[in-house]
Amino acid sequence: MSVSKPLVEHLVDSFAARGVKRIFGVPGGGSSLDLIRAAEARGIPFVLARQETSAAIMALATGEIDAAPGVVLTTIGPGLASAANGMACATLDRASLCLVSDGYAPQLTRFVTHQVLDQAALSAPVVKGQAHLDGDDPVGELERLLDLAQSPPYGAVRVEMSGAAARRPAVRAGRTPAPPDRSPPAEDVLRAQELLARAARPVVVVGLEACTPSNAAAVRRFCGRLGCPVLVTYKAKGVVPDSDPRTVGVFTGGALEAPCMASADLLVLIGLDPVELIPHAWRYHAPVLDIGLAARPIRYVQAAVALSGPLDATLDALGAVSAAGGGYAEEAPALRAEMRAKLTCSGGEGVSPQRVVELTLAACSGPRPRVAVDAGAHMFSVTAFWECDAPRDLLISNGLATMGFALPAAIGAGLADPARRIVAFTGDGGLAMCLGELLTAQQQKSPIVVVVFNDGSISLIDIKQQARGLPPEGVRWDRPDFARVAEGFGLRAWRARTEAEFREVIAVALAADGPVLVDVHVDPTGYADQIRALRG
Repeated sequence: MSVSKPLVEHLVDSFAARGVKRIFGVPGGGSSLDLIRAAEARGIPFVLARQETSAAIMALATGEIDAAPGVVLTTIGPGLASAANGMACATLDRASLCLVSDGYAPQLTRFVTHQVLDQAALSAPVVKGQAHLDGDDPVGELERLLDLAQSPPYGAVRVEMSGAAARRPAVRAGRTPAPPDRSPPAEDVLRAQELLARAARPVVVVGLEACTPSNAAAVRRFCGRLGCPVLVTYKAKGVVPDSDPRTVGVFTGGALEAPCMASADLLVLIGLDPVELIPHAWRYHAPVLDIGLAARPIRYVQAAVALSGPLDATLDALGAVSAAGGGYAEEAPALRAEMRAKLTCSGGEGVSPQRVVELTLAACSGPRPRVAVDAGAHMFSVTAFWECDAPRDLLISNGLATMGFALPAAIGAGLADPARRIVAFTGDGGLAMCLGELLTAQQQKSPIVVVVFNDGSISLIDIKQQARGLPPEGVRWDRPDFARVAEGFGLRAWRARTEAEFREVIAVALAADGPVLVDVHVDPTGYADQIRALRG
């Protein structure tokens, strides 16, 4: 048992032991000030964001890259309420996050109502667990909560702590060791091996659970043995490199991947979480081998065999089994070309979204940047045409699909890996939701190129409105000059209205230091065809 010291110092010790390197948030006047001071003393800097959900997104993006829980702090009441979307993003995008919110002094809530609300009830739907750390073993309670955040499916947890609670003495008891990882039963592994051995035309679909380095390496070994086409979800891009000849494209549960999936005689799902897929009925009849970190309470499809446990060990336990036939892998390049052709869109008045991505790629010199992409119609071109070599080369909110994700995620990524350039592909609507974080990017000297797909609308909703024959109400606006706004925050910025202008300025932007912004006028007319191709 350790010596007694303030609870907040134990809190910081726990974060440090789990690899936390920084804390994000918007502080209030209570425990957040104690946490900032204790963290700074421990060598964990505090990053001031301009809005609490943005802070949570920065934290979860940093955690995804560092393989550590993201940590964010807020004040009471409005601060916590503002962070709700960020907590939901972490939970539905399976990112471990600990939010520390200020708490109320018990003696005051009997007669004070200013800024007082039921914070536990507010947070309950978007966190895996929460605690006040007011029992006899507050440090053990915290450790159990952090274990929960880092147990599959990963997600957000919340600590509520008043200033008085942060400063009260506490001791650290001996920590109960976590239970060992459970491997799948040997008989289930044997059944899976038999499925694989009989398959002549297997297809592998890789999901977000495969994004750790060890899991990604095991997936690559497994796919190499199996010799078959591979599809990845948005969040799993790069687990198998886009340059691998077996990589066909992105799997969403829609229509685009159907030609590849429909002719398979075995579908192997690796780390595929149902939260990643669009709400569409499973359309394939081949047997399914579902390999995941843990048993899923909700299944997208009934598997012939389901294996749960550590992905790397489970995949390696399947041994040197290869499919009965390996010829289907030879069809992967043609299937890939077919998928890309269906997503191709040309520009009219403005630059086509596809060309924005392709010209950005072409302008890269040296190592390819990491990208963060916002929710919106522009993500179809980014996820289809940006080439990824490794997990987390592309950061995206897919489970929640929240707008306002790309810029704060890029800031978090830049802090986690400052030597690597990041391109934040965002729509004009998404950027408008977190515009103040341009100041955060400037303050942190983030290595970000913000590329704004400026089409003067919420394009995805605009298209759905048009499909119903409704007038364009509530989804369009005059195109703002984001370059001038960015300059007001101290960033270098450019506007591009033509492909030639964009080609010129993106090369300059990628070579610049610090955060910069390119406001490009895009033509949205190709989006509708892309949506039909993707979803049917």
